Amino acid sequence: MKKNSFINDSFISIMGIVVCKVIGLLYVIPFYAMISTIGGTLYSYAYSIYTLFLSLSTSGIPAAISKLISEYEALDYKKTTVNMFKVGFILISILGLVGFILMMIFAPQLSHFIIGKMKGGATIADTAFVVRLIATALLIVPALSVTKGYFQGKKMFKEAAVANIIEQGARVGFLLLGCYLCLNKFNLGERAAIGAAVFSATVGALIAYLYLVIKQKQDHLKISSKGIERKKEELKLDTKFLAKQLIATAIPFVLIDLLKSAYGIVDALTINRAMTYLGYNATETMTAYNTFITWGAKLAMIVISISMGLTISLIPNIAKDNIKGNKSGVNHKINLSIELLTFVTLPMAIGMSILGKPIWILFYKYNAVSISVFKFFIYTAASFAIYSVVINIAQTLNHTKQVLITLTSAFLLNLIGNIPCMILVHRLGYGAYHGAVVSTLITELGPALLLLYYIKRQHGLKFKELYINIGKILISSFAMVGGLKILSHFYPLVAMDRKGSIIEVIIYVIVGGLIYLFFSYITGLLGEMIGEKIPMKLRFLSKILIKLRLTK
Repeated sequence: MKKNSFINDSFISIMGIVVCKVIGLLYVIPFYAMISTIGGTLYSYAYSIYTLFLSLSTSGIPAAISKLISEYEALDYKKTTVNMFKVGFILISILGLVGFILMMIFAPQLSHFIIGKMKGGATIADTAFVVRLIATALLIVPALSVTKGYFQGKKMFKEAAVANIIEQGARVGFLLLGCYLCLNKFNLGERAAIGAAVFSATVGALIAYLYLVIKQKQDHLKISSKGIERKKEELKLDTKFLAKQLIATAIPFVLIDLLKSAYGIVDALTINRAMTYLGYNATETMTAYNTFITWGAKLAMIVISISMGLTISLIPNIAKDNIKGNKSGVNHKINLSIELLTFVTLPMAIGMSILGKPIWILFYKYNAVSISVFKFFIYTAASFAIYSVVINIAQTLNHTKQVLITLTSAFLLNLIGNIPCMILVHRLGYGAYHGAVVSTLITELGPALLLLYYIKRQHGLKFKELYINIGKILISSFAMVGGLKILSHFYPLVAMDRKGSIIEVIIYVIVGGLIYLFFSYITGLLGEMIGEKIPMKLRFLSKILIKLRLTK
């Protein structure tokens, strides 16, 4: 696959997810205005529990389906491709049903586990109520996920991207309408409003799933193996074999996804306890918790979505090259994917940190604790993006054992170190919540670098071009920071209202973006990213870069 073809696949997937995250981000402005802090916490608790069970029910199988279908497509095993989807659909639907039943039965116990001994916040009864409502999504989301994996495995990224947008649009529409009606028309109270908000996940998933079913019929992808001629090599690939192969491929993906999401679970279980122990009141504790788990995380997802979109196209493309023994293709895609990821996510994280105050006011309202948390927390989005892509590269190249050992060690280190880091940072005179960020950064970037080194050794890959381009990205990013620091002396970030914050964000984004692109242009980095050679016309800067060995 040519460079531009891989970039196009990545662009479609990334844009689909970015649009979804933008929709998911913009809705919080009216939603946050309608609910109280306790209502926001209740919403966060429901999603914390749901995310865990969703991971148990779906994580790994859609990615495994995408990987296996892309491999069978490369071998032109049409009948096996269809049969593999059927096996995956049945398996994931059963897991979703089990997850739904467990959430319905154990909702009170799960709620108590999350809330702990904190007083004055959301009650266990209210939390159990919304947990049971959001549990219904497990009857639909797994089927939707595996169907997306089927389309992605066949490299039909557009359909999968549109399904993501439909799902998010329908979810947000139902959420806002349901909250408004519950609070302002029917006077059902905030508990019912949050119930409608979490139930929107089920509504969005159902509409998106119906869209994909229609697309299957329209594009002659009806899931039926009748009339498809089976090759001689496919005769041994019966349903039993495919089920075993899918499970063997999916289990590592499941474990890896659980370990990746475990950082959020560690935060959910430790932030309340550590801050309560250190003497923070319920309001400060809930504010920090909400920033980590929900409101700050929603803003961070704009950065993380880049890695999610890149991974969607990366898995089937690397799997195809790997099964064909195309070492140069694997090497090129690994270099390019990490370069693209860093090129976008690093300046985004830096910019959002600098603009932490106006961004927070723009989407929510001024809150000193939330802004303080967010300015540092946003860097974990960039570290998680790199961490996720490197893990998926290693897994796609069948280094499952090494991935699991590395991630398990990192998770245990995060679990053990989160509260001590929070206590240490608190003793140093900073907010305890910053300690959780430090712990996360260390235990995400460390495993990513170790796995990348391992892949390099195992496959004899060359990362010289990657190192050079990372250097160019750092130079462009530092230049952007310097430019924004100078700008802050002439136009400081002082707005305390939404209108003023919008103006500040627009001005800083334009100036910072132009500086970053300018330096990316003169280093030749921009040309590398879009696959074109861009001549450098600024000779005095070119000479400096040549001496630094950052360009030719």
